[in-house]
Amino acid sequence: MDGSTWQLLVDSFWPLLLAAITGTIPLALLSFAFGLVIAVLVALLRLSRSRVLSGIARVYISAIRGTPLLVQLFVIFYGMPSVGIVIDPWPAAIIAFSLNVGGYAAEVVRAAILSVPKGQWEAAHTVGFSQTRTLTRVVLPQAARVSVPPLSNTFISLVKDTSLASTILVTEMFRKAQQIAAFSFEVLPIYLEAALIYWLICLVLSAGQNALERRLDRYVAR
Repeated sequence: MDGSTWQLLVDSFWPLLLAAITGTIPLALLSFAFGLVIAVLVALLRLSRSRVLSGIARVYISAIRGTPLLVQLFVIFYGMPSVGIVIDPWPAAIIAFSLNVGGYAAEVVRAAILSVPKGQWEAAHTVGFSQTRTLTRVVLPQAARVSVPPLSNTFISLVKDTSLASTILVTEMFRKAQQIAAFSFEVLPIYLEAALIYWLICLVLSAGQNALERRLDRYVAR
């Protein structure tokens, strides 16, 4: 690369990083938060004794996991206006990503809940805890520790998947990289720089995952 290319990379680093801070990361955080709520609700439905509720959860999980995320984005942003529902780019991306996370993380949460020994339920009932209190005060904190690694992987994947939001006109880091590349005609260097920033974000998230695992160790039954 010549000097002008290096200067372009230097000049474009802050705009790309700013787009990651103001676009990519908030989009991923909001989508993951909403998606995690959906995942817990769907996981509880899957564990329900009601065949109807469990069946609804199974269909939802199957539909989300059996269709591409890009198609889900297009259905919500480009498809819904055909039935009179117009959604702006940012809300459409959050809805699509949240539903996707919910579908994938639901099975993680369900498996984590089932991994808690039955003795924990019995012990909580012995001291007078209700079913709901047992779930929220005893089971879910232990399940959280078990689910941290797979859920962290889901979040890291989501951070990278936010690049698909550029296809529905959401201005996040990858769309910013596309704009810079189109203007400068330096496609490969700019996209490699964007990839580097994604990688750095994922390294930070991995470090955060390790710290969270250590913090949640106290909830694990020994």
